[in-house]
Amino acid sequence: MQTLPTPTTSTASSQPTFDTTIKRRKTRPVKVGDITIGGGYPVVVQSMINEDTLDIDGSVAAIRRLHEVGCEIVRVTVPSMAHAKALAEIKHKLKQTYKDVPIVADVHHNGMKIALEVAKHIEKVRINPGLYVFEKPNANRTEYTQAEFEEIGEKIAETLKPLVISLRDQGKAMRIGVNHGSLAERMLFTYGDTPEGMVESALEFIRICESLDFHNIVISMKASRVPVMVAAYRLMAKRMDDLGMDYPLHLGVTEAGDGEYGRIKSTAGIAALLTDGIGDTIRVSLTEAPEKEIPVCYSILQALGLRKTMVEYVACPSCGRTLFNLEEVLHKVREATKHLTGLDIAVMGCIVNGPGEMADADYGYVGKTPGYISLYRGREEIKKVPEDKGVEELINLIKADDRWIEP
Repeated sequence: MQTLPTPTTSTASSQPTFDTTIKRRKTRPVKVGDITIGGGYPVVVQSMINEDTLDIDGSVAAIRRLHEVGCEIVRVTVPSMAHAKALAEIKHKLKQTYKDVPIVADVHHNGMKIALEVAKHIEKVRINPGLYVFEKPNANRTEYTQAEFEEIGEKIAETLKPLVISLRDQGKAMRIGVNHGSLAERMLFTYGDTPEGMVESALEFIRICESLDFHNIVISMKASRVPVMVAAYRLMAKRMDDLGMDYPLHLGVTEAGDGEYGRIKSTAGIAALLTDGIGDTIRVSLTEAPEKEIPVCYSILQALGLRKTMVEYVACPSCGRTLFNLEEVLHKVREATKHLTGLDIAVMGCIVNGPGEMADADYGYVGKTPGYISLYRGREEIKKVPEDKGVEELINLIKADDRWIEP
């Protein structure tokens, strides 16, 4: 967990200053096709298609739609051997008609043969430790003995070994994807329905991989409840740090729902961890078209200063001092400039807070007197223009600085 930096007194003022840059946890780089997760690379954005993988044309189109809106790694479900073989055709058709998009195959129940097949065709396999080797529940069980626990552990190692060797020898990756809702029975009996059980489940699989000299691993600890999800990831990061492990983490709140609350719920969990410096790739799981997840991912990353993929707009909430219709003007400014990736533009309603609050912006649009606005470059006031010419003159100022790109 990131610790709060000690305040230092600025020579320019008596106010303490803080280092507000997020210091990311150091992780090893894991290659997934032409994308790298961890190792100091930008946080990677992922999503998952809804199409049945047997629908080859539909799956190719869905993967392409996601990739075109900024999804960097795409996950597909592979519930059977037929789906695994269809994935080979999907991959081939993508290369022929579009490009070689990095793909993750999602393999669940008793998936050894399926996983081995898909490992031939795609860049990464995701397995769920709670489901990879089926442990038949026993309604009369009251405990797991150490011998029983270890016996199942040996069976898991034996079952996992061929997949690990295949991925290792091909230079491909694995995601060990723990879900709070699908912990194995012996983990539930031993550790309870807790973040500790999730972490131990992941560590068991990590140790099997390490015993076979395989380290191209990404870990996820997803839960549908934000406090459980956050606690699990923080504990996982701490345990890995204590054990000298440096595997990257895939963040997500699973089954977040839809609409505004689904977005808020996902942001609450993902942003809390990213602010701690935890997390190397993210997925926002919405009950909506997958393409709608991608803007939420990039908005989270932009808000935290981890990636800059759009214009950052700074705007006051409006008050009685506001000298124009701020909501309307912000909309006009946004529509005119939203394609200018990387700029910070402030729209402020009055002179009282405007110049101070927008000090970090590249350009400012500030109400100064009724009917007129002032345009700023950084902290410098450049010119005062009639309100009805404000957006036009803002564009002219950006053009004069050679920072304008035609939409």
